[in-house]
Amino acid sequence: MLDLGIIRSVFPDLLGGVVLSIKLSLLILLFGLLLALPVAFARNATSPALSRASKLYILFFRGVPAIIQVFLVYYGLGQFPAVRSSILWPVLRDPFWCLIIALSLNGSAYTGELLAGAMRAVPRGLVEAARALGLSRARTLQTVVVPLAVRAALPAYSNEVILTVKATSLASTITLLDVTGAARLAASQTYAPYEVFIAAGIIYFVLTYSLSYGLRQLENALAVEGQH
Repeated sequence: MLDLGIIRSVFPDLLGGVVLSIKLSLLILLFGLLLALPVAFARNATSPALSRASKLYILFFRGVPAIIQVFLVYYGLGQFPAVRSSILWPVLRDPFWCLIIALSLNGSAYTGELLAGAMRAVPRGLVEAARALGLSRARTLQTVVVPLAVRAALPAYSNEVILTVKATSLASTITLLDVTGAARLAASQTYAPYEVFIAAGIIYFVLTYSLSYGLRQLENALAVEGQH
């Protein structure tokens, strides 16, 4: 029978992992977006080499499960002596940064493809009008193409944000005590995994629902602004 007392009692321990989950999510989204921009530009580049390289990058990171990518970074890179003796080793031996690196690369592939498609969808007439006004190609991208593409991509990007928050649960597989890691620890101590993971599920639901609501409000605000 479900023990509500256990669910209530483990909440404080699990909430301690929320801070780490949020911190991981923010850094992964930030680095993922920064990496996605060059991926998107390369995807739409007129150079066949750049376009193919970007496409292969996207295919790899979208085609391989995120947990495999996390393990490749955390467990795999350390087997190379050159990596262990490099200046990057203090970062690559830290599970916190390994997770951020792996999931940022993964997220940049999804977001890069999303932005590339949104850029291609910008009406050609607007681009030609900007060039006719004397704007350079770089200035046209900065003031016309990218802002319109970001606005068009926001609904789909909202899903990527939610998926990123849920993907941070992989942190528990490499010793980090995020919400899921704290739940696994609590389950081993209370011998009540059902109740503990229900509590963890409630926390993730509140986080993702709050994010969904905030992103919908942002979409609505941008839609209203676009009508003026």
